[in-house]
Amino acid sequence: MIGRLNHVAIAVPDLEAAIATYRDTLGGEVSGVTPQPEHGVNTVFVTLPNTKVELLGALGENSPIAKFLERNPEGGIHHLCYEVEDILAARDHLLAAGARVLGSGEPRLGAHGKPVLFLHPKDFLGTLVELEQA
Repeated sequence: MIGRLNHVAIAVPDLEAAIATYRDTLGGEVSGVTPQPEHGVNTVFVTLPNTKVELLGALGENSPIAKFLERNPEGGIHHLCYEVEDILAARDHLLAAGARVLGSGEPRLGAHGKPVLFLHPKDFLGTLVELEQA
């Protein structure tokens, strides 16, 4: 069901410092900052030959990233994103298998303008999983 790894998301306390690390120290191809107010985050993508790294900064006090950073002040891996061919079929399969879909259970548009869903980390080895329509 899951396809290729789309990205690894890292929550960071200082987005500009993280951009400098990936751009200047690691020599990565780094996008500009894109506010995602509907998700409460600012996103930056680092393009790699085989996938992407998504740097996540908090956007507002109620940001899920702000809450993550309260527990992890240095930042850290926030989630893994896998592509799926049919997000509704994937959701239905996962629900039938007993997995929990976060939020309303209906896909929302993600940072790439494609439908996404998040899966409860307790159902996936302690890892928050994002599914994105391929």
